[in-house]
Amino acid sequence: MDWYQERARRIEAAWGETVAGLPIGTRVTGVVIEARPFGSFVELDGWPEVLGLAKVSQMPHGMVLPARGERVAGEVYWHTDHNHQVLLRLDAWT
Repeated sequence: MDWYQERARRIEAAWGETVAGLPIGTRVTGVVIEARPFGSFVELDGWPEVLGLAKVSQMPHGMVLPARGERVAGEVYWHTDHNHQVLLRLDAWT
């Protein structure tokens, strides 16, 4: 099993704890670990088994997605059970 599959397994195993510990409205900080055309994946501080996603669909017109390595802050606005992601609305976008 490669590192990606292992991380996905750990994220899935921790999903119940993630949803309970990071309810909608929770303030979070973290570091962008990957930027894609549809959004930026964020590793959340204090939550190693969580994958945050700042989706481009939540970004105001004229803004730019944060790049890999950039520190961000924001708020949890949804949990996607099918792929175990915590959706984020970034402070820079409000």
